[in-house]
Amino acid sequence: MRILIANDKFKGSLAAEKAGFHIKNSLESVFPGAIIDICPIADGGEGTALAMTTALAGEWVRERTSDAHGRSIEAPFGWVASSATAILEMSAASGLAIVQDIELNPFKASTLGTGILLQSALRRGAKRILIGIGGSATNDGGLGVALALGYRFKRRGQDFAPTLETVLEADQIERPTALPSCELIVACDVDNPLLGPRGATRVYGPQKGVRDFAWFEQRLEHLADLTRRDLGGDPRDIPGAGAAGGLGFGLMAFLGGRLVSGFDMVAAHVGLEARVAAADLVVTGEGRLDEQSLRGKGPVGVARLARQLGKKIVGVAGSVDDSPALRAQFDLLIGIKPATMPLDEAMRRTGELLESAMRAHAAELRALSP
Repeated sequence: MRILIANDKFKGSLAAEKAGFHIKNSLESVFPGAIIDICPIADGGEGTALAMTTALAGEWVRERTSDAHGRSIEAPFGWVASSATAILEMSAASGLAIVQDIELNPFKASTLGTGILLQSALRRGAKRILIGIGGSATNDGGLGVALALGYRFKRRGQDFAPTLETVLEADQIERPTALPSCELIVACDVDNPLLGPRGATRVYGPQKGVRDFAWFEQRLEHLADLTRRDLGGDPRDIPGAGAAGGLGFGLMAFLGGRLVSGFDMVAAHVGLEARVAAADLVVTGEGRLDEQSLRGKGPVGVARLARQLGKKIVGVAGSVDDSPALRAQFDLLIGIKPATMPLDEAMRRTGELLESAMRAHAAELRALSP
């Protein structure tokens, strides 16, 4: 019996690798003697840099930058010297998790810190940059990145450094004179455009404190109009442009980035298809499985691959939506949070709950074995 555990992180509780070890502990008691392969995955959000840097045998470097609210921090990124490849996560600098200790202020939140990390990678001589853009605290369309890279904004002919609050005053953008050439691959787990009812502001803004949708929409539209007129190209409607508060748009507009499925990128580099093919049973999961999981999230990507290869697939999560479309992707879905347990307690006890829930479904798991 060969089992593959290919799970994402349990956000706010356990990194993917640690969650995988808890699942492994429980499966060893259900399937004594089974050969178990743990393959942490990611889909462009937190954990992407770790998965990719490990897969490419890179090293970690740390640079000074700033968080979404301008506080000085140190952030890591992966570096593969043999191919001059840098592997970044925007969440390491501009992520929502970093600013949970203060009141969210989307009017001030900026991707400047992510831009500083990109500049650090370029100064190091990066010829290729892979960046995951999930988990953002920002809704600035990549304005902060543009400023960090040296784009010049003008107001009535004079240079100025706009913020979200003042960007409507900008009437011209100029490219930096010496921006190094680099292939930029943007790992994304959503397909939203920049603007509109499915855009960055209306879909993801509320979790960042956005309430005045029209205010943000107006500023992102103005930024997109300026880039179309002065820089050429108009990526606002490309699927994924609305990811990370419009950073997907900004990386395409300001650095010529190419958006790809975060899951597909990680899967290719960790050899996921071959590992699924070698397994008799596949287990995946993350903190929550719901309708949004169907729109590019890692566990559903694993499930679809398992289905294609004729493998039984189990999904495990802190909570699971009772959605027919979601359930159709799996042979068994397991929610680990007891209904009466407070969320904060469940998040503290995720490892324990993972193991107990898997063991509680031992009979159903054994029924899936060949």
